[in-house]
Parts: sequence; structure tokens; C-alpha cells
Amino acid sequence: MKLTSRLALLAFAPVLLAAPACVSVKSMMKGPPTSAISNRLPALEIMADQGPLAMNDGALPEDPLKLFTQECHANLTEPTDTATFGYAKLVVKKVKTLRTGRGLQGIQVLTFLLPAVVGVPLEWYKTTLQAELQVSDASGNLIGSYVGTGTSAVKVAMYHGYSQTTAPRLADVIALRGAMAQIRPQLDTATARLRPLLLAGGTVDNPTLPSSSVVTGSR
Repeated sequence: MKLTSRLALLAFAPVLLAAPACVSVKSMMKGPPTSAISNRLPALEIMADQGPLAMNDGALPEDPLKLFTQECHANLTEPTDTATFGYAKLVVKKVKTLRTGRGLQGIQVLTFLLPAVVGVPLEWYKTTLQAELQVSDASGNLIGSYVGTGTSAVKVAMYHGYSQTTAPRLADVIALRGAMAQIRPQLDTATARLRPLLLAGGTVDNPTLPSSSVVTGSR
């Protein structure tokens, strides 16, 4: 009887490991922390290039643009419904995701997942991501670029953690937000130089309003 129960558990283990945990990734996608730069840039066309993130198994194709648009509207640029004065493009330059602790899953299964039930993580997704923010005037001339690196460590757990279906995406999202958080103070320092250049360059012809939605890169 004990052998039959163990075999049944082994058969259903992949289902249990992929079952949704109690925490949702949606809360991380609602918006960045409010930490506006002291002198916002004029309204810009917002673009994103997934770069190597397009080959990762985590973030969705639309995530970089969505996160960057939220960051610009919350912290970096002035609102507008009439004109934009240049371009802000976020480019993912490097990304690396490691899965650690997977060896523990065999022990978890052999012990009827009791460690997982009491809160022991099944594994971790750890992402390191480098992103560059490129600011260009209305003619497309690059006038500033700023680089940031973000990291994350997201645990897969049955209760106090995330499922194996949501953890990879969350790891990428947290790392991307971390990279943007590093870029923000650099941009704050550079605003005094960038703002006059953007305004002097005039407005973008045929702007996409109320906000831009250009993303490049595909899986």
C-alpha cells in the first residue's frame, strides 16, 4: 500500500509542482514605485526592444514596453495629449536566468512533498538583466544613454511563493524593474542637459497619442 501511494505521488508530482501558488504576478505588473525625478522630461514617444529577453522563457513579449511605459508615466516624463518631443527607448542588452535548488525536488517527492507543505521552497529562479535607456530628439539624434542592472530571486513554493508557471516571468519583471530603478537617478542628474535639447529639437511628426506602444524583438 505504501509503495502504491508513493508511485501515485510520483505520477502527480509534476502537477503539484506546477500548481498555482498563493501569490499572483499581477500585483507586480500594476505599476512601479512612485519615485519621480525632480525635473521631468517633456513627453516622449515610448519604445522598447526586448533584445535577448525575447529568447527567455519568462517575460511576455509585451512586458518590457508595458513596464517601461508605466515607469515613464509615473516617474520620468510629463503627461501630454497633444505632442511629444523625442523618443525614449528601453533596450534589454543582457539577460541570464538560473534555476537553483532543483535537486531538492527529488527529495521533496521521496518525502511525499512534506517539506513543501511546511513552506520549504521547491526551487528558485534567479535573473540578472542589463537594460539601456536611450533618449533621442525628434529627429532621432541620440542625446543620452543610461545603463542599469537588475537582479531577482523568486522562489517556487506551494504556499509562500510562486508556481513554476509564474516564477520565470516574475523573475524577469523584477530584474527589469531593478534595472530601471538604477537608471532613474542617472536620468535625474542628466535632466538639466536633456530637457533643453529635447525642447529645442521640436515635436515628433505624427506622434502616437495618448502614449506610444512600439516594441521590437520576438520569440
